[in-house]
Amino acid sequence: MSNKVIHAIYNDDDILMDAVKATRAAHHHIEEVYTPFPVHGLDKAMGLAPTRIAIASFLYGLVGLSVAASLMNYVMIVDWPQDIGGKPSFSFIDNMPAFVPIMFELTVFFAAHLMVITFYLRSKLWPFKAAENPDVRTTDDHFLMEVALHGNEDDLISFFKNTGAVEVKVIDKH
Repeated sequence: MSNKVIHAIYNDDDILMDAVKATRAAHHHIEEVYTPFPVHGLDKAMGLAPTRIAIASFLYGLVGLSVAASLMNYVMIVDWPQDIGGKPSFSFIDNMPAFVPIMFELTVFFAAHLMVITFYLRSKLWPFKAAENPDVRTTDDHFLMEVALHGNEDDLISFFKNTGAVEVKVIDKH
C-alpha cells in the first residue's frame, strides 16, 4: 500500500472551500487542510464531526462550582465560623448570597483553565514539539489541502489543477 499524498496549494480561501466541496463530491479522502487563519465553514465542508469542547467546558464548570461550594462550606461554616456583620454562620444556605461571587469566579476559572489543558492534550501540542506544517507558506498566505493518493496519480493532479490549485505536489508521507 502506498503512503503517498497529494498537496494541493491554493492562494484564496473561497477557492479552497470550492475545492474541498469538489474533492468530497468526488469521494477523495481529505487527510488535512492547513490554513493561515480560521476559515468559516471549513469543518462542515470537510465533513468533520462537531466538537464536544462545550460539553467538557460545562462539566469543568460544574467541578469548579462543586469545589467552590465545598471549600466555602468547610472554611466559613465548619472549620472557622465567624459572626460577620451580625450574621452568624450557622448554615451554608443562610449565607449563600455572599458566596455567589466566589462560586461564579471559581466556575469560570476551572472551566477556562481545564479547557485550555484539554485542548492542548487533544491537539497533541506538547512543549518543544516539532512543527507538523508541511509547507511554510501556509503560515502566511497560502492554503494546503492534503489528500490521500488512491488511483491514478495523473488524473488526481489534473483534478486538483482544475479546482484552482496554484501548485500540486505528490509527497511520500512517512
